[in-house]
Amino acid sequence: MSKITRRIGITRRRIGITRRIGITRRIGSRKKERRIFKGVIHVRASFNNTIVTVTDIRGQAVSWSSAGACGFKGKKRGTAFAAQTAVENVIGTLMDQGMKRADVLVSGPGSGRDTALRTIRKSGIILNYVRDVTPMPHNGCRPPKKRRL
Repeated sequence: MSKITRRIGITRRRIGITRRIGITRRIGSRKKERRIFKGVIHVRASFNNTIVTVTDIRGQAVSWSSAGACGFKGKKRGTAFAAQTAVENVIGTLMDQGMKRADVLVSGPGSGRDTALRTIRKSGIILNYVRDVTPMPHNGCRPPKKRRL
């Protein structure tokens, strides 16, 4: 008898049927509002898109945006204007959280990297340093064989 009831209980849990008794719901967000004074802005500029992520000093993501998330589609995501829009979108949320200082890490060969950096400078955030962290191979992988037409 006990084995049968245990099995039924396990299958109910797997399906997702559970009884909830006396649980009160919280009003508002579970995450408390964090005040961030210093952070790191990561700009990843590829030929197809520009992704901007802001982390705190420990590396936990605070906010992010990309050209695709701002509504640009196709080839327009790789443009400088799309990168500028993505950075403005992120910095708007940062100002609400009280960020004053930031380090900037720029990666990738895309056209949005310079525009993104210019937009960050105009925003009023004090920059400690700007570092290019684009991965460069030290003659790594062998290239594919030459095409014969």
